[in-house]
Amino acid sequence: MPKSATQFQKKFMSMGFRGREIFKPLNTGHIDEHVSCIREWIANIFFYTKNGKTIMIDAGYNYERLEEKMGWLDLRPEDIHEILITHQDTDHMGATEKDSTVSFPDAKLYIGEIENEYLTGEVRRRVIHGMYKLPMVQTEMDKVLLKDGEILDLDGIKVECILVPGHTWGHMVYLIDDRYLFTGDTIWFGADGGYSFISTLAEDNQLSVQSLQKLESLLRTRNIHPLIITGHTGWTDDLDFAFAHRNQLCKPFGRRVHDPHAPYDGYDETDDTEEKARTVPLARQDTSLYRKP
Repeated sequence: MPKSATQFQKKFMSMGFRGREIFKPLNTGHIDEHVSCIREWIANIFFYTKNGKTIMIDAGYNYERLEEKMGWLDLRPEDIHEILITHQDTDHMGATEKDSTVSFPDAKLYIGEIENEYLTGEVRRRVIHGMYKLPMVQTEMDKVLLKDGEILDLDGIKVECILVPGHTWGHMVYLIDDRYLFTGDTIWFGADGGYSFISTLAEDNQLSVQSLQKLESLLRTRNIHPLIITGHTGWTDDLDFAFAHRNQLCKPFGRRVHDPHAPYDGYDETDDTEEKARTVPLARQDTSLYRKP
């Protein structure tokens, strides 16, 4: 998927979602001493640092300011050796594409073996209830293919790979050190709690809901209470909030849920500055409008 596809998506998505209070990305900055974030329009990419090692979770758009914003966090592309990909959409994999302006010369891609079928052309990505076929993402980076339930040890960083299909057929989430859950496009946070991610962008919405239920069950059965970190709507450490509407979809067009705290246009990055990145911690999701059943 060439850089032109990123520009088209920016124009199309900004126009289509403006004023709908759907996307609420975090700004560039730090959640805590381990997790940092870069904002690329409506999308977030994350970095996890431990004992001097940093891994990257998702690769955002094919975005010309990525290296600049990495500098705000004192990170360099050449320091990244592992990039975990939740799914292959261009707002999560753009920096790894062939015509990306940023190079990660020593990095490998870690991606689910089912998700990789989009990259080989065996499966084509469809959105808008299957009516629109997206261009293929193209990358020349070395890949490590992952299985559901696989556990990686990346120089002392534990990564558990959990398959949650629905948004895409091979979508993975990553539980890192049993403390941080990076969910990509599995969960959408509204003001009143979490929902299955945006319905018009899913391959199979029923499967998405089933995957969300599976994910909650896994966490509660194992008594794990991680920071739940999403690709487009921030983070929380409140499991009840995160899974409040596990059986429902975020439907942006029609009778919809929304978040009044979301910006009018998520593609307006005016509020994302280096000064804030260095001085303002990234707060958890505002749950003041949430009422626990």
